[in-house]
Amino acid sequence: MSTTAADASARIRETFGVEAAVDGAMVTVVVPRELWTELAHFTNRVLGCRYFNWLSAIDWKEHGLEVVCRLENLDAGLVLTMRTRLGPGETRCPSLAGLCRGADWMERECYDMFGVRFEGHPDLRRILLSEDWEGYPLRKDYAVDTPFAPYR
Repeated sequence: MSTTAADASARIRETFGVEAAVDGAMVTVVVPRELWTELAHFTNRVLGCRYFNWLSAIDWKEHGLEVVCRLENLDAGLVLTMRTRLGPGETRCPSLAGLCRGADWMERECYDMFGVRFEGHPDLRRILLSEDWEGYPLRKDYAVDTPFAPYR
C-alpha cells in the first residue's frame, strides 16, 4: 500500500499530536526536540521514508537554532521535512546517525558550521574546518572580519 502525503499527515497527527502541513507530495512537521528521533523512527518504520536526503540548520538569531532534515519514501513519492527548534542559547539535538547512515556526515557539517551538538553521534568532530577553528561560520553571531589562520 502506498502512503500519500495526506495519510502521512494524519498518522503523524494521531501518533504525535502535532500538525503536519501538506503541500502536494510534501509533508512538513515541526516537533519538539524530545520527539525528534522518535518521529524519525516512525517515518522510517511506518511511512517507509528510508532515504535520508539532507540535514542542516537555520539560525533565527533571536529565536535560536532550528534543525531541519528531509526524509523520503522513494517508492511512494512521499517527501517529509522534519523541523525542530532548539531555542535561544541551546545547541543540543538528538542524533539521527544511528537510524540513517547519511546523517553521519551531515550532522558533522551542521556541527562544524552552526555548532549544533548532536547527542549520541558516534564521531562528532569538525569535518570542513580545522580542529582549532574558533566559532561557527554560519551562525549570525559569527564575526566575519575576525582574522583566523590561514587568512591572517
